[in-house]
Amino acid sequence: MKKVHFLTAAICLSTALIAGCDLEGKDGAVGPTGPAGTAGTPGAPGSTGAAGENAVTGLQLTAIARMTTSTYGAGAAEIVQYQPSSKRIYVVNGAANRVEILAASGLTSTALNDPLTANNLTSQPMSFPATVTVKNAQNLDETISLGFANSIAVYGNTLAVAMENQQKTSAGAVLFYDISAAVPVFKSAVKVGALPDMVTFNKDGSLIIVANEGEPSADYTIDPEGSVALITMTNGDASSQAEFIGFSGFNADKATLAAKGIKFASPVNTTVAQDIEPEYITVSVDNKKAYVSLQENNALAVIDLAGRKIDKLVALGFKDHSIARNSLDVSNQNGVEIQSYPGVFGMYQPDTIASYGWKGASYIVTANEGDARDYAGYTEQKRVSAITRSPELQAKQAGIYSSSGLARLNISTAMGLNANGQYDALYAYGARSFSIWDQNGIQVFDSANDFERIAAGIHADKFNSNHLANAGDNRSDDKGPEPEALALGQIGSRQYAFIGAERMSSIYVYDITNPYAPTFVDYVINRDMNVTYNINDDQQPAVVTGSVELAGDLGPESLVFVPESQSPTAKPLLLMANEVSGSLTVFEINKKY
Repeated sequence: MKKVHFLTAAICLSTALIAGCDLEGKDGAVGPTGPAGTAGTPGAPGSTGAAGENAVTGLQLTAIARMTTSTYGAGAAEIVQYQPSSKRIYVVNGAANRVEILAASGLTSTALNDPLTANNLTSQPMSFPATVTVKNAQNLDETISLGFANSIAVYGNTLAVAMENQQKTSAGAVLFYDISAAVPVFKSAVKVGALPDMVTFNKDGSLIIVANEGEPSADYTIDPEGSVALITMTNGDASSQAEFIGFSGFNADKATLAAKGIKFASPVNTTVAQDIEPEYITVSVDNKKAYVSLQENNALAVIDLAGRKIDKLVALGFKDHSIARNSLDVSNQNGVEIQSYPGVFGMYQPDTIASYGWKGASYIVTANEGDARDYAGYTEQKRVSAITRSPELQAKQAGIYSSSGLARLNISTAMGLNANGQYDALYAYGARSFSIWDQNGIQVFDSANDFERIAAGIHADKFNSNHLANAGDNRSDDKGPEPEALALGQIGSRQYAFIGAERMSSIYVYDITNPYAPTFVDYVINRDMNVTYNINDDQQPAVVTGSVELAGDLGPESLVFVPESQSPTAKPLLLMANEVSGSLTVFEINKKY
């Protein structure tokens, strides 16, 4: 066959110019049509296809369980965590310095009849030892006297508890417990830095990451360096020593960092490492980076976990309150008066941060609470009325400045000062919003003035109320609603952010599936704004008057999202720990159509 084929081809080529040639044979005649196939079985009479699913228009949060310690204004319910396998909830009770363990396996979808006062969860308390033995840098035993628990984290059957030293400026410890059984079993303790304020696991549980805030003493005579501690985990067991990532390598760059917008507020000659105070940590979706909020500094630290080093410090910039979309209420003496102010800027200063993935990249979500250094030995905070504005700034603010308005706003004296000892710009604490940043630290979204506008629209002149009393507008001169708690959760194909406003004691819900185009979904508050009460937490124990037990949840400090696959009700849950009311509330999340 091959020989004939090649010969035919050769003949064709040699005669192509004369007559043309076709190497393929002609098509044969069309064959007869085959018999018809057997007909399919007819559908049942009156049957129709499945109905299409209605579009989801929002979420409904319903309180289904609650625990109260009956302790107010003392941090009796601060940080909350959830163990999926046992369906247990763990809550730090700072007032009693213990962890409350709550069994949630029996929860149902039944709404509480009295969500403001219910107490249908029973606690099994877990106390801490007064001292622990740790290994020091020389691998010798050292005893640490423990102060308060500040944070907890759960992974698998391990509970990690970050505890400060009895002297908060000295090294603290992370305690590890086996929680595979109903009663936790203490395993070991690891020495970390001063004032470990937040502890978390990385994505696969192989590493514990600790934010050592390193706050100064009240008289500012002792100011420990802030740091991040890394503790390796192997099959649930912690290594005996932590690795430390410090910030002393930036000490020579203070002026450069300040020029980029990183805030340094402290006595003269304080180093960068002393001034930086790590607050909260989130781990990137690929488990390679840790993002650390440096709240007082208005910055983020990006840490390379594999390289055990700081990649960079990122200044978060400032929110321009001269723009109408960024308007705010600056006074506690003028009711609802939300407007823009030229020459006024907000420092984002996030507390809680979280991260999620979109298009294969990590995005960081921040609750922009704000915080000032305000100690007996040093303070940066003053009202605008107490500083001297430059002639240029006065001109910008002519017509909008008043003693009962902008003069009331608390600002930082560490920024905006010119060479003449006058202020060219005013920098307020917090941005009264939540933001989304890309993995480079570039802002891609901010909720602008949503929080205050929504609260004012719902509560009128009771908006921006403190959680210590129902006295409206009494936080407008400080940080407004003060967003602090934050949780992210996926429901179906959508990604949601739940932001807890500490002072208003409310939750804002946003769809953040696309980080560049979030949308507001709902506003939730489990608080009675008409109850008369007062909590004076300047004293311990706090002095309480009025009907505070009827006020509901006050001061959400932390939020945790529980996906439906891990929930005892087979529906997503949101856990809210409230430090002022000493309560833990469980919300079930349902889609609205």
